[in-house]
Formats: sequence, C-alpha cells, structure tokens
Amino acid sequence: MATEKNTSVAIEQLIKGVQKGDTASLARAITLVESTRQESAQKAETILEECRKTTCQSIRIGITGVPGVGKSTFIEALGLLLTTFDKKVAVLAIDPTSSETKGSILGDKTRMPELVKNPNAFIRPSPSSESLGGVSRKTRESIILCEAAGYEVILIETVGVGQSETLVHSMVDFFLLLKLPGAGDELQGIKRGIIEMADAIVINKADGDNLKAARIAQTDFNKALHLYPPKANGWVPKVLSCSALKNEGIAEVWELIATHYQEGSKSGSLIHRRKEQNKYWLLQTIEDRLKFDFYENNGVKKMLQTLMTDVSENKISPFVAAQQLLSLYKSESN
Repeated sequence: MATEKNTSVAIEQLIKGVQKGDTASLARAITLVESTRQESAQKAETILEECRKTTCQSIRIGITGVPGVGKSTFIEALGLLLTTFDKKVAVLAIDPTSSETKGSILGDKTRMPELVKNPNAFIRPSPSSESLGGVSRKTRESIILCEAAGYEVILIETVGVGQSETLVHSMVDFFLLLKLPGAGDELQGIKRGIIEMADAIVINKADGDNLKAARIAQTDFNKALHLYPPKANGWVPKVLSCSALKNEGIAEVWELIATHYQEGSKSGSLIHRRKEQNKYWLLQTIEDRLKFDFYENNGVKKMLQTLMTDVSENKISPFVAAQQLLSLYKSESN
C-alpha cells in the first residue's frame, strides 16, 4: 500500500515538473511513455491524461528528407532563429533502429551543438524501434508532453528513408520536405506519395557550386506541383531554397510556415486537421494495444514458438498458423 502511495506521489511530482517546464522531468516522462514494460503503461496513461489538459497552443512541424539532405543542420538553424523570437522549441529527432542489433545511435544532439545549449530548446532523440513511417512508436505522446511543458514549436525530424515517410503527416500541422539540389530526382515531383503530402518543399544546401542547381531544382519542383489538385484547405504548396549551413533563407521558410498556420487558424482547417489526426490516433492506439495484448497472451506465447518452427520447416503454411493463433487468442479473450 505504501509503495503504491509513493508511486502515486512520484508520478504527481513528475507531472508537476513537466508542467513547470523542467527538462529533466520532461525527459523522464518521455522515457516512461516510450517504455514497453507492462508496469509502465498505467503510469504513462496517467501522465498523458493530466498533461493533455494543460497543453499550450503549439505549431507542430514535420521535417523529412533523404539521409544527407541536412535535416539536423536545418533544424538547428530554424530552432536558433525561433529562440531569438523568445519561442520555446522542442525537437523530437527519430533515429533509425538496426534491424540486426535492435540498437540506435541517438546522436542527434551532437549534430545540433549550438541548439542543445540554448535554454529555450529541448532536444529528444528517440529510436524508431519497429515503427514504420520515419517516426517513433510514441512520437504523438511525446508531442503532448512537450506542449504541456510549454514548448510553442515542436519540430519532428524523421529518420529519412524516402517516399514511405508519410506517417509524420498524420501528427503535424505543417509537413516540410527537404531536397538536395542536382540530386537528379526532380521528376519524382510528378509521382504520388510524400511530395503530394508536403506543404512546402525546401531545396537545402543552395550555396556555392550548388546555387545554380538549386535554382533549377526549385523551378522544376514548382512545375511539378502544378500537376497536383489543390489541397482541401486551399493551401498551395511553395518551393523555397535555403542554405542551413550559411543560415540563408531560413527566415523565409519560417515566414511561410507562420503564414500557413495563421491561414489555417482563421479558416478553421487547422482545427479540422487536428480532429482528423485525433481520430487516426485513436485507431492507431487500438491497433497497438491489440498487437501488444496478442503477443503478451500466455497461450499465444507458448503456441507461437511451436508454430514458428513448423512454418520454417514447411510443415504448415504461415496463413494457417496465423489463423490458429488468432483463434486461440479469441477463445482465451472470451
């Protein structure tokens, strides 16, 4: 009984710490939310429910692009600019998880040496784990916690694997796609997918010998975007160029994001977008819970190992094995 009381007090203190903007409390809360341990689930739910009630009005920005496009450098330049406006900036950087070792480097802080020292900035690297779409399994929950801590701009840096990174679009207000000049993929602009979802395309590394190629890429992408039907909210995606390394064009990118946010707030499209995202979040949470409960089921655990061996030796098909496991799970759940 005493242990439960102590745990309750500790959780309450952690919530208060997050709401006061204490970065250590925020980091611990995110770690708890990201935990896959059964005993952490209830604590995480309590923290999220309380923090959800006190979130500030923030701008959520998703930033994606292929590896090497300069996402971290761009985010640091943008983050430093925003802190000069006295804005609190949180960066949720998603690091790829090895499919072999299951480990992640989590070195994003080292790539943002100036921003990490800024008192108005919070940088949290998280592993992508088994989550697809370039984001962490608990990125949405981390957004809620950062907003409860008073961060007005949330920057989400995706893993950076290309066309499949669209999940982040379901959790942000503005989706920004970074491109390289002269990469030879300008014609990708006429394909459906990640470019179609982008609210803006920014050609990074537009400096030195790349300047001419950046201008050409900007023109080509502008032409490609005209092939798409207008977005439901009436927003027309723009193509800009910048040099994050030289801190050129960053202010223009922020001005575009701010304009998009202001227009969305006035028209009501921002509220509508978040409502739709909440519905998607509900369905995604149900799927995650069902998956977790399925694999934690004792009967399934015992039967799974046997069936995996049988499947690998072609004694049974994967489809029949799956049906047997699902039938077992249903019967034990009733």
